[in-house]
Amino acid sequence: MNVFEDLESEVRSYCRSWPVVFDRAVGSRLYDEDGREYLDFFAGAGALNYGHNNPVLKQAVIDYMMRDGITHALDMHTVAKREFFQTLQDVVLAPRDLDYKVMLPGPAGANAVEAALKLARKITGRESVINFTNAFHGMTLGALSVTGNSMKRGGAGIPLVHATPMPYDNYLDGQVPDFLWFEKLLADSGSGLNEPAAVIVETVQGEGGINVARLEWLRGLAELCKRHGMLLIVDDVQMGCGRTGPFFSFEGAGFTPDIVCLSKSIGGYGLPLALTLLRPDLDVWEPGEHNGTFRGINPSFVAARTALTTYWSDRELEEATLAKGEHVAARLEKLVVEFPASGLTAKGRGLARGLQFPDGDTANKVCRAAFDRGLLMETSGPQGEVAKIMPALTITEDELDGGLDILADAVRTVS
Repeated sequence: MNVFEDLESEVRSYCRSWPVVFDRAVGSRLYDEDGREYLDFFAGAGALNYGHNNPVLKQAVIDYMMRDGITHALDMHTVAKREFFQTLQDVVLAPRDLDYKVMLPGPAGANAVEAALKLARKITGRESVINFTNAFHGMTLGALSVTGNSMKRGGAGIPLVHATPMPYDNYLDGQVPDFLWFEKLLADSGSGLNEPAAVIVETVQGEGGINVARLEWLRGLAELCKRHGMLLIVDDVQMGCGRTGPFFSFEGAGFTPDIVCLSKSIGGYGLPLALTLLRPDLDVWEPGEHNGTFRGINPSFVAARTALTTYWSDRELEEATLAKGEHVAARLEKLVVEFPASGLTAKGRGLARGLQFPDGDTANKVCRAAFDRGLLMETSGPQGEVAKIMPALTITEDELDGGLDILADAVRTVS
């Protein structure tokens, strides 16, 4: 009996790309049940920025559980939650001069997005939300309505309404000025565009194909939102917690979002945790108006607090991530030069990088060849045309180069 094929739904996906049974994982390496080693350029889709079974984070969680620290507490006050909140304020928010209330919307990134959309509509009294081409914000109905991928949207089974897509940065290859279409629709009473409650954006579109928005484009978007009374929501679920270098991916862009969605690596150890950060004046919720059973997973608070104190009390991880990202970019550009007829494009920011191929079939073959050589990578983009490179931020330089060597060999083999 193959229990996976017999019992698990056909919706399973990653296990189809990597058809082995994994058993252990340490740092940036996984091991299957036969003991074969794999380098990880996937990092739990961004949930493992500090690697698998990070020993510092693991010990903190073990110590907490061994003293019978409370595990499940809804939104009750606990010591673990207080310590996490205080650390978040002291280590992340205050040093960046960010004044946010913290909402615990549920355990996943989609929960953070749903809460943000719901709150924006409650505050403004408007229904429409602006999203962007190739965006991905989650698989629940509200999050799907602001997601671009037609396959994922098709799974909803009902019309996905009250959201209007606009061109993401460089979607039109620079042929028109930024926001020309968007601003024209906003200004024209005959455009048919319902007055938007909010705009939701990823500074780097991960699932959309490692599409990087220019900082000046993001600033322009923020200014547009202010002029037209729209709230600006930054979805930092995958690109936050240092993936692009700084803790928040919008740092350095010269604006402060009204609402920020965090999940994935905010849980530190790969444990479920999501936050919706909001300006204090936007905190208009009635008690219990947005609820959920798994908002207070206290081992996640413990791991999250430990990750913040360990990695974000100084700029060492940020600087290392930026340096590693530049190294990856240089290695990818070498592949672009090596195969000029293959139509390759290197793209990305920080340690969110991609190698774009002319089609999804080629990118998939490269990722499969990489897997056969002991490297885990996934594809992204509307046609799966981008081989995505998202290792743990704590990966060693030797491991990073080892994985890039495997990728280069896979590209040469397929090309």
